[in-house]
Amino acid sequence: MTNVISTSVQETATLNKFEKLKAEKDGLAVKSELGHFAQVGWEAMDKTDRDHRLKWLGVFFRPVTPGKFMLRLRMPHGLITSQQLRLLASIIQRYGDDGSGDITTRQNIQLRGIRLEDIPDIFEQLESVGLTSVQSGMDNVRNITGSPVSGIDAHELIDTRDLVQQVQDMITDRGQGNPEFTNLPRKFNIAIEGGRDNSVHAEINDIACVPAYRDGVLGFNVLVGGFFSAKRCEAAIPLDAWVSPEDVVAVCRAILEVYRDHGLRANRQKSRLMWLIDDWGLEQFRAAVEERMGRSLAQAAPKDELDWDKRDHIGVSPQAQAGFSYLGIHIPVGRLYATDMNELARLAEVYGTGELRLTVEQNVIIPHIPDSRLEACLAEPLLSDRFSVNPTPLMRSLVSCTGAQFCNFALIETKSRAVALVQELEAELEIPKSVRMHWTGCPNSCGQPQVADIGLMGTKARKNGKAVDGVDIYMGGKVGKDAHLGTCVMKGIPCEDLKPVLTKILVDTFGAQPKVSA
Repeated sequence: MTNVISTSVQETATLNKFEKLKAEKDGLAVKSELGHFAQVGWEAMDKTDRDHRLKWLGVFFRPVTPGKFMLRLRMPHGLITSQQLRLLASIIQRYGDDGSGDITTRQNIQLRGIRLEDIPDIFEQLESVGLTSVQSGMDNVRNITGSPVSGIDAHELIDTRDLVQQVQDMITDRGQGNPEFTNLPRKFNIAIEGGRDNSVHAEINDIACVPAYRDGVLGFNVLVGGFFSAKRCEAAIPLDAWVSPEDVVAVCRAILEVYRDHGLRANRQKSRLMWLIDDWGLEQFRAAVEERMGRSLAQAAPKDELDWDKRDHIGVSPQAQAGFSYLGIHIPVGRLYATDMNELARLAEVYGTGELRLTVEQNVIIPHIPDSRLEACLAEPLLSDRFSVNPTPLMRSLVSCTGAQFCNFALIETKSRAVALVQELEAELEIPKSVRMHWTGCPNSCGQPQVADIGLMGTKARKNGKAVDGVDIYMGGKVGKDAHLGTCVMKGIPCEDLKPVLTKILVDTFGAQPKVSA
C-alpha cells in the first residue's frame, strides 16, 4: 500500500522541510537500501536519508557521536525476555566503551554506539527473537505503554498486554512497517492503563485509555491530546467517549486516521493532535472519529478508576499468583551496559521465568519469583554492587533524558550531572520521603520535568556575562490520581549554582534537614 498522504509537485514547493522530505520519499523506503548504506558508509550517504529517513527504522544519526548511531527498539508494554536482553547485550558489547543502552520514559530501550555497517545483520538478529525498531522515530507512533505489572498485580482491573500488542501490530503491520501510519503530522504517543494508579502517565499521551465502568461493564474512558513540546505543553482532555476492550484498537485507528488526514502540517510547532482539537473543537473532532469508526461512541463513564497514588514498583511486591513475588530493581537514570543486561537476564532466568519488564521511571521488574527463592535473589551481588532494590529517597525517583553526551538537541549534559548532584544532596541532607526529580536536556521534554515534584529543563544561562549550562526549574507536577502538570517557577539557574537552590527547595517544601556532623 502506498502512503495515504500524497502531494503534488506544485504543492511540494510550499511545504516545510519535513513535509517535503516525506512527500519526496516515504521513510520506510530506506528499508530496502540498508545493505547499500552499510557498504558505502555513513559519510557517503544521502544526507536526508541519513539524518531523517533512517529514523523510520529506529536508526538515529547523532552529530555529537559521528559514525556511532542510536537504535531505538519497540517494546510494547515494556515487556522483554531474557533471550532478547542477552541479544541486545551482545549487540552493544562489540562496541566497547561506546556501547550502552538506556531505558526510556516510554518503557523501551535505546542502544548506543551502533555502527551503520552492522545494521543489516542486527536487524536480522532482532527479527529472530521477535524484536523490531520500525516506526520508532520521526512522525510515527512511539512505543505504546502499559502498566508494568499487568497480569501480576492483584489489584489490577484489566490485563492490557494483549491490547497493547494489538495496537502495535495494527500500526506497524506486525513489525514489518505500515505505510498507512508512516506520515503523521508529528510524533504520537499512546498509553493503555489497566490498573488503578495511572502508571502510564495518561495525561501526557495523545491517546490514553483508562479503566472505567459504564453500566457495570468494565471498559475505558478515552483521553486525547496530551503532549510536551518546546512551544506548548498540555494535559490530555476527555474525548467524552467510553469504549469496550474489543473497540480499543478501532478507536486508536480512527483517531490516528483523523489526525493523519487532517492534522496541521504547515507549522511543525503546531502539528500535534491538540492543535487540531483546538482548531476544530472537541465536538467536531469526536464526530470525525465516529465517522471513521462507522458508528457512534458511547459517552464517557462519569468517573474513571484511577483512584490510587502512583507506585514505583521498586523492591519486593506480592503477585496476584499465590507464592510468587515480583522484584523492582532501580537502574540509576536507566543506563545499562552489556554486563548489566547479561546479569539481569541471568537473574530473570535463575529466579523467574526469563521475563523482564521496563517501567516509565527507567527501572526493571523481574516477575514470577517464587517466595522461597527471594532471599537468594536479594543476595545477588548485582543488587548491591550496581543496582538497588531499596534506593535512597532522591535516587529512587530520579529520571533523566539522554542529555548532551549523545543527543544533539540537548543543551546540557543530564544523566551524569543528575546522579552526581543527587549524591551530593543526599550526603548533606536527611530527606524524609521520596522526591521525584526529572531532568531533561531541552524543551522537547523527553525527561518529562512537568510531571515531577522538581523538574529541571536544560537551557543556557548567563553568569558573569558568559553563557553557561543552566536549567529552568518546574514544580508541582502530580502523578497517579488527579494527575496534573507542574509549572516553571525559576528560569536560567546556572548548573554550577544549582545545589544550594535545590537544597533550599528540599528543606522548605519537602521537609529535608541538614545532616548533623558526627
